[in-house]
Amino acid sequence: MSSVVDEIKSRCNIIDVVGRYVQLKRAGSAYKGLCPFHSEKTPSFTVNENDGYYHCYGCGEHGDAFTFLQKIENIDFTTALSKLAEEYGVNMEDYGYRDDNKKKRIYDMNKKAARFYFENLIKSANPGYDYLLRRQLDPTSIKKFGLGYARNEWNDLLNHMTKLGYEPKEMEAAGLLSVSNGKYFDKFRNRVMFPIINTGGKVIGFGGRDLGDKGPKYLNSPGTAVFFKDNNLFGLNLSRNEIKKADYAIVVEGYMDMVSLYRNGICNVVASMGTALTKHQCMLLKRYAGTVVLSYDSDAAGQAATTRGIELLQKAGMKSRVLRIPDGKDPDDFVKKHGKLAFLELVDKAVPYEEYLISLIRKKHDIVSVEGRTDFLKEVARLLEGFSPIERAVYSKQIAMETKISEAAIEAEMNISTLSNEKSRKAETPDLSYKLSNIGNIKVQEHFIALLALDAEYINRIIPYEQVFEEPVYQRIYMAIKDVYAIDAYADTEKLMDAMEPDDTVYFQNVVNNVIVNENSNTVFEECRKNLERMQKEQDRDSLMHMMETMPDTPENEEQLNQILLQLQKINAK
Repeated sequence: MSSVVDEIKSRCNIIDVVGRYVQLKRAGSAYKGLCPFHSEKTPSFTVNENDGYYHCYGCGEHGDAFTFLQKIENIDFTTALSKLAEEYGVNMEDYGYRDDNKKKRIYDMNKKAARFYFENLIKSANPGYDYLLRRQLDPTSIKKFGLGYARNEWNDLLNHMTKLGYEPKEMEAAGLLSVSNGKYFDKFRNRVMFPIINTGGKVIGFGGRDLGDKGPKYLNSPGTAVFFKDNNLFGLNLSRNEIKKADYAIVVEGYMDMVSLYRNGICNVVASMGTALTKHQCMLLKRYAGTVVLSYDSDAAGQAATTRGIELLQKAGMKSRVLRIPDGKDPDDFVKKHGKLAFLELVDKAVPYEEYLISLIRKKHDIVSVEGRTDFLKEVARLLEGFSPIERAVYSKQIAMETKISEAAIEAEMNISTLSNEKSRKAETPDLSYKLSNIGNIKVQEHFIALLALDAEYINRIIPYEQVFEEPVYQRIYMAIKDVYAIDAYADTEKLMDAMEPDDTVYFQNVVNNVIVNENSNTVFEECRKNLERMQKEQDRDSLMHMMETMPDTPENEEQLNQILLQLQKINAK
């Protein structure tokens, strides 16, 4: 039988754990980022997903997920073990461990409270059961989700839990009671109760749907020793395997939306419990899938939540699409009326996040009028700035067809916006020198192309680094420019474009228009060159590290391991 440590390690992904605290980027077979344990400007912190270890070449910090959590949160090993066990659904009691007394008491209280609410719901007629029947829930679904009813009384749960031996003060710490003027009373009253259950199967909190008009429509448990709303998703305990199988998650706002979809056979769904997605919820979803379909309300609050969710999912390195439900209906209403297949058709038609953001801008302006169309294009141009060159090209073409305004005009507006932002940034920054520290491979390719478009003298300086052109479209553009300059060193932009494939000219124009190099061209080239050398150095270091980590630690390999260490030292000393 494996130990609890082995079991957690088998379920835990160190990239997920470290990624909550460090922004990681793939570098070869590993991931890299700025070390959280010492100050640095160039990433020397490496995480190996396959081996489950991290290592910093700057300060020497090294360890696994447990070690990292201990150091980053300044906690002991047992606490780190408990945290990871809870997150990854490992019951430590199966391995002889016991929860600390405080947490165990809260789990026990929540479990007994959930049972009490459930019995309230099913044992006699009550407004809670009537409400669920109106929402077309069946007994099987009610039982599966453990739904319940908090009676419209001030001390119903208080009296019940007191008889079981619990003190009011600890019930308050569990989020079950409120206190005012020294008097305790039930936090949830006259509400349909939704137990929030973690992936380990433990009740960590509650959501309550009001059946009257005396309080907020939905009320959630406050933060406790076992419940942090931002770190949890309603229904994930039931849906995580289906999410993994589908490789995408549908995220809805409310409890009923999640329950209704799940009941109708759409099981890769979770609820963010009435708020926009949080950073931690995104990282939680990333363990199971790479894509999220957002299905929030179409009102202003829902749009804001969707926009925020898109932003956080991008930062988490996840893809996002937005599901649009006709007539402003919520998922619950739609699936009950039209069924599973109709809803899945909507999911298939969910739009990419870029298209959704453009649609929000479109709604704000009357594109029939000249003024409205102008304002629309200006705002869209600012949005397109943040897109990749390929995305900018695609959506520029689409918007040009829609508005009957040329792509060139849209690109010109983007240039104006870019220049304006650049000037603004320069005005805010005392140091006006051109810096390209830590730019990626794509950026180097774009800057090299911009330099080549500026002056043929750069062709001989760039040739030694031409292997950088890995992006097929940039590789074709580079070869076309190289061929032209071999014949005519004074060729202008137009002549360069004539030598390119028609589709490639769009990307070339985007680079020329958006990458500003003319005032600092030599500095730009030097910074690009330095970045290429840095990236090569990192690749060499990663390769040596992989060799060292995978090579058996035997006497026969001792000499080779020493040589690898010497090479690593030389690379780090450069």
